[in-house]
Amino acid sequence: MFPAMEPQRTLDGKVSEAGGTWMGKVAAGWGILGVAALLVEAELRLVPKAADVFTGNLSPLQWVMVIVWVAFMGYAEGWHGFHRRFSPRVVARAATLIDHPTAARALLAPLFCMSLFHASRRGLVVAWGVWIGVVAVIGAVSTMAPPWRGIIDAGVVVGLGIGTLSLGWHAARALAGRPPPISPDLDRSP
Repeated sequence: MFPAMEPQRTLDGKVSEAGGTWMGKVAAGWGILGVAALLVEAELRLVPKAADVFTGNLSPLQWVMVIVWVAFMGYAEGWHGFHRRFSPRVVARAATLIDHPTAARALLAPLFCMSLFHASRRGLVVAWGVWIGVVAVIGAVSTMAPPWRGIIDAGVVVGLGIGTLSLGWHAARALAGRPPPISPDLDRSP
């Protein structure tokens, strides 16, 4: 999947001579497409709820909140969270699957690419902490009354949209031979 990535280093620091295995290439593609599918599914679920906010009569304060929240989420979640951190890490971890696939990594490639297993201790704590935090926030936001829930959802849709585009951008750059300049943050298990 990532043909021109040079040099590809193995876990022990040696330069890989093989172009990767077919299982590794399929796993890398599955990892990136699986993560992208999760993001798109979340966006599609939230868009109708976010769109409802624009069909109601919002007060001037609520319009200000929409603008500020959407801009904040575009920057904080979309640019800073996804584009600068999450998406490059997903692509870097997918690239490691090419030369280092295992049955578990290949089968669970999206989860591997999201650092939910076979990551450093710090990476695992961050990845699991984010996922637990997201679930908690989803639970809290789902209890909010309109239009506030729609305002929150509008910002999340923008952040997820930027994140999805960012993942595609980093994957396309990796395919063109320019992998992200970020460590895949692997643990040292095979």
